[in-house]
Amino acid sequence: MGAWELLLVGALIALGVCGVLVPGVPGSWLVWAAVLWWALEDSQPVAWAVLVGATTVLLVSLVVRWALPPRRLRASGATPRMAVYAGTGALLGFLLIPVVGAPPGFMAGIYLHERLRLGGHGEAMAALRTTMGAGGSSVLAELFACLLIAGAWLSAVVWG
Repeated sequence: MGAWELLLVGALIALGVCGVLVPGVPGSWLVWAAVLWWALEDSQPVAWAVLVGATTVLLVSLVVRWALPPRRLRASGATPRMAVYAGTGALLGFLLIPVVGAPPGFMAGIYLHERLRLGGHGEAMAALRTTMGAGGSSVLAELFACLLIAGAWLSAVVWG
């Protein structure tokens, strides 16, 4: 697979990760489709292992999201700006504390947004609990799965 194709696969994965935060965009399926395309073009065993792992992670993510409450984020007061804060926090957490840093980073992003918007710690914590209960946990599960897949793909491309 050439460099341009790898860049295009990486761009699709990044678009899918960002698409998780946008309602109506099938972000996780876009990430999976990009990994599938990469695995079909690059027939090394590591590519197929990443595809199998990505499929497993997405299926587990679907089961987890099915068990969580349905998404009612708009009703809880979530805004697109909050999604940007949460997504940035999750990405920074994922990079700073590999893998396990994404959930605390996601919640820290929501907390920071609400703290700036509302002004106080108590109000921000209440808003964080409301957001996570109204479907934020479902978004977090899907985002975490996509970040795991993106990390596995990037690791395989760099070191595989």
